[in-house]
Amino acid sequence: MRFSEIKNHLGRFRVGIAGAGGLGSNCAVALARSGIGTLVIADHDIIEERNLNRQYFFSDQVGMMKTTALKENLNRINTDTSVLIHQKKLDKSNITEIFSGCDIIVEAFDSAEMKEMLIETVQTRMPGIPLVVASGLAGWGKNDTIRCRKIDDTLYICGDESSDVTDDLPPMAPRVGIVANMQANVVVEILMEKKK
Repeated sequence: MRFSEIKNHLGRFRVGIAGAGGLGSNCAVALARSGIGTLVIADHDIIEERNLNRQYFFSDQVGMMKTTALKENLNRINTDTSVLIHQKKLDKSNITEIFSGCDIIVEAFDSAEMKEMLIETVQTRMPGIPLVVASGLAGWGKNDTIRCRKIDDTLYICGDESSDVTDDLPPMAPRVGIVANMQANVVVEILMEKKK
């Protein structure tokens, strides 16, 4: 299948991304480059200089809302991808409204509690919608420990599932990028098998 055909197929789908930091920003870039039709991105945070070591932002965007800057960057990459942004913190009460109509959702949070809340909310209130989450991406090296695992019919997990971020084991661009692109690859794989 030629890329023009792939792009035409993927252009019919809407993907939600919960978080616009290291995972979310890099995953969004990969999906826009792949030709996803619509990205729905939610985050409530601003860009800080310390984010630039792993997030898809630039030094002149420090201080901007992550969603606004990411939309700007994505529009420079692929004008055919529609980017809808929500500058708010996700919680049980707004997830279904924000990601309504999405064919698949990507989890891109730092907090384990937020990850758990999103998984529970999507699986109970949006049954049948695939969710691609990440766990275990701190530090560097150990490529052979990073994998993707299908948990059930709608839940996929990418990462090593064990390395926790600490002061001595921070999130670094290579592993964050690997996991974010792995999440994007799972999204593309699921959508390429789907008819719309």
